[in-house]
Amino acid sequence: MILRVGLGFDVHPFGGDGPLVMGGVTIDGPGLVGHSDADVVAHAVADALLGPAGLPDLGTLFPASDPAYAGVSSMGLLADVASRVAREQWWVQNVDVTVAAEQPRLAPHLTAMADGVRAALAPLQEPLGVPMHVSITPKRGEGLGFVGRVEGIACWAVAMLCRG
Repeated sequence: MILRVGLGFDVHPFGGDGPLVMGGVTIDGPGLVGHSDADVVAHAVADALLGPAGLPDLGTLFPASDPAYAGVSSMGLLADVASRVAREQWWVQNVDVTVAAEQPRLAPHLTAMADGVRAALAPLQEPLGVPMHVSITPKRGEGLGFVGRVEGIACWAVAMLCRG
């Protein structure tokens, strides 16, 4: 069996015109600025999958310079990424996400966010039916940096891909 670990990162500032969307869940609060819906969770998870599968990064596949992706659902992009990674014969054992946000409070939304990510990654389910583990952990900026000053949100994702 071949195992590979991927790391994804994304960051967006507050100030977008649309709703705040993370992990496909709409959350009360100011929106994030981005060409798509600026879902930092979906973006970080996508890059965590693409790297170890040997595929181009999210910005190369879906460039911000292409008007076709303006305002698009990042969970739709994540589902597309999952299909691409599955075509390379990989499956996902687990995804671990950390979201750095001073505000809003994310705890009430974590289960729905993890369920949304898991659903988008359905093509990457392990062939023998072992459930895919997805966890999302919120962290605060404790008043430090752009996160602590409530200027934006950052997100890291780690994914374990398996083949064979």
